[in-house]
Amino acid sequence: MNWRPLNGPATAAERARIKSRIHDYFRAQSVLEVDPPSLSPNAVSDPHLHSLTATDSEHSSQTMYLHTSPEFAMKRLLAGGYPDIYTVCRVYRGGEVGQRHQPEFTLVEWYRAGMLEAQIIDDTVALIHVALGRTLPVVRTSYRQAFIDAMQLDPLIDTLDRIRDVAAFDDALASNLGDRRQDWLDVLFGERVAPGFDANALTVVNAYPADQAALAQLDAQDPKLALRFEVFAGRMELANGFVELGDAAELRDRFERDLEIRRDKQQREVPLDERFLAAMQSGLPACSGVALGLERLHMVAVGANDIRDVLLFEHET
Repeated sequence: MNWRPLNGPATAAERARIKSRIHDYFRAQSVLEVDPPSLSPNAVSDPHLHSLTATDSEHSSQTMYLHTSPEFAMKRLLAGGYPDIYTVCRVYRGGEVGQRHQPEFTLVEWYRAGMLEAQIIDDTVALIHVALGRTLPVVRTSYRQAFIDAMQLDPLIDTLDRIRDVAAFDDALASNLGDRRQDWLDVLFGERVAPGFDANALTVVNAYPADQAALAQLDAQDPKLALRFEVFAGRMELANGFVELGDAAELRDRFERDLEIRRDKQQREVPLDERFLAAMQSGLPACSGVALGLERLHMVAVGANDIRDVLLFEHET
């Protein structure tokens, strides 16, 4: 049995340098570090995320879930009167093993009061540059323009039939994708659009369609769009950010739609986080938030193409 770590002390030292720069960045701006819990009786409803369970059968029959993100707990802190906050914490997502994925990884997540989309994008790019210890070129585009440039496809108005025609997927993949436009666009973005991003630059993509808003506000000037952005290094997603939605009724509606999609896909039904919704009902201050993958940032720092090149141990079964 191979018990040895994947990488040596130099890998741990580089990770420590990156984390130190991140802490320094937030401390310099008086952003408070917090430590949200990893276990919860509730799970995320997003059908793209699969929560791992942890049941203490000896003392309780209740199913607990390892968090896929500290988002709900951190927003409860904000609703409770906390100032700007950040965390660097381990998170867990089932079914994610690959060149850029592991079931257990580290997120840097932070929230900034009063920041608009342009400001939180600038904040995210600045943190990435500080963490890397160098500056990269930055390319900015919209979700729609990225599709048009890569595929001459308009993701906002083109029909599913046209999307299928342009995709030209084989029958097996097309059958698996079914009839949801968002599923087709998600696959096309990952397989056809993002691979065209500059490998030596950061690409900021914003103005996502409203049906991909997740927990972001919709754009008041154009409700077909969400105030959501992502930052890529080459084709690899580094960060996902929102101007945060605090409307508890709209959040509940989105969660219920997620549960409908989960049922359609025959995924596990999960309980909604009523404490989170109660916190949002009490009032979330106007804010923006970002989640950034630390291991992927480490990959950029050292020029790695596989996440296992920056891990001490990979997922073991």
